[in-house]
Amino acid sequence: MPGILVLATTKDGRLTRDTLELLTGARRLKEKLAQPVAAAILGTEVGPYVPLLFAHGADQVYRAEHPLLKGYQGDAYALVLHQICERAQPTVVLLPGDVMGRELGPRLAYRLQAAFVGEFIDFDLDQASRRLRFTRSAYGGKAVAVVEPRANSIVATAKLRTLEPATQEEGRMGEEIRVDVALEAPQLKTRLIERVQEETTGVNLGDAKIVVSGGRGVHGPEGFKVLEELAQVLRGAVGASRAATDAGWVPPSWQVGQTGRNVSPDLYLAFGISGATQHVAGISGSKHIVAVNTDPTAPIFKVAQLGIVEDWKAVATSLIRHCKELTGR
Repeated sequence: MPGILVLATTKDGRLTRDTLELLTGARRLKEKLAQPVAAAILGTEVGPYVPLLFAHGADQVYRAEHPLLKGYQGDAYALVLHQICERAQPTVVLLPGDVMGRELGPRLAYRLQAAFVGEFIDFDLDQASRRLRFTRSAYGGKAVAVVEPRANSIVATAKLRTLEPATQEEGRMGEEIRVDVALEAPQLKTRLIERVQEETTGVNLGDAKIVVSGGRGVHGPEGFKVLEELAQVLRGAVGASRAATDAGWVPPSWQVGQTGRNVSPDLYLAFGISGATQHVAGISGSKHIVAVNTDPTAPIFKVAQLGIVEDWKAVATSLIRHCKELTGR
């Protein structure tokens, strides 16, 4: 029967948080549509992840293994996921709203002749039309758009960090479906030449419970050394505004905002960040926002639960000192 299909991804031997967030969305859709949840997992030697997908809410798992699926390649994933969809006939396909989802989503929607919805932040079922309605952020977070696809099938990407990760239910079982992959190298119009992995240390920015971010107001890379020390004491991660990354003070992978990373920490500390709408769009999922800026009219104060009008460095160094005293680190 038709259902909801989630593309599952893995990293470092675990299901990614993106996958667990999609499973949360799929379980909500299951309640509204009364349709089962399926997950598709592509790669090599992906068998150990199947029980984890059942435990986090999947009723069925489509397992596709092939040497050409080792690591993401757009052509290969589009072909195989299309094969799975032709077999599963899902009503809704959910993909993560990251680089992979932005490439794969439209390609898959075209092949399925389905509607495509990019980076939704919420959804509901219209009781009159019995059609799904997706809510998307618009104008850099200043407004929302409600989209009601009229196609019989939908491919949608979820904006990262807007859904809570699915909880695990021990002992939950489901149906594993092996997929005979019809895939050959000549079918792939592109091939992966090299993958360069950025060396990172400490807590991953996307998963951090505490994020310490800096903007133009920290005045250079030296300022980020102070923020790195604070993040280390708090066991958090360091982020930055686009102004700081464009200036070359920190790597682009640190950028938080609409054109960077979406974060949803328990605590977001913003030092010297004015609060442009593009940046605010990337931190809307934060539970608590604390902003430090010398400008009392800075837009960041409108979204912060606590605002401090003070020199950022004085506040940061004071926090470092007091946190070290409290934690003994």
